[in-house]
Amino acid sequence: MHEVGLMQEAVQIALDRAEQNGGVCVHGLSMRIGPLAGVEIDALRFAFEVVTQGTAADGAELHIEEVPVRCWCDSCAHEFQPADFVFRCPACEQISAIVRQGREFDLISMEIS
Repeated sequence: MHEVGLMQEAVQIALDRAEQNGGVCVHGLSMRIGPLAGVEIDALRFAFEVVTQGTAADGAELHIEEVPVRCWCDSCAHEFQPADFVFRCPACEQISAIVRQGREFDLISMEIS
């Protein structure tokens, strides 16, 4: 389960930032994650609970914004949200290889004190 390693890194970033700024506690992390990031959201939530235990982030909240996949069709200049993992443009039926959104795995904010 690579979600544990990913979450360890995210929590460590928050702990380091808290320490650098004279803080002693991490109250929350906010992340933006797309379905093409290759992670399971439920596994991330579980990993967060595990890796924060006994740290300055123990009891912190994890907020996850799930970002949908958005593609661009070069054939008809149409941006669309695919219905599945075949990125077929609903306007012209062409397959798109241009993914504009959906690969995100971003730590966007943290609440520390």
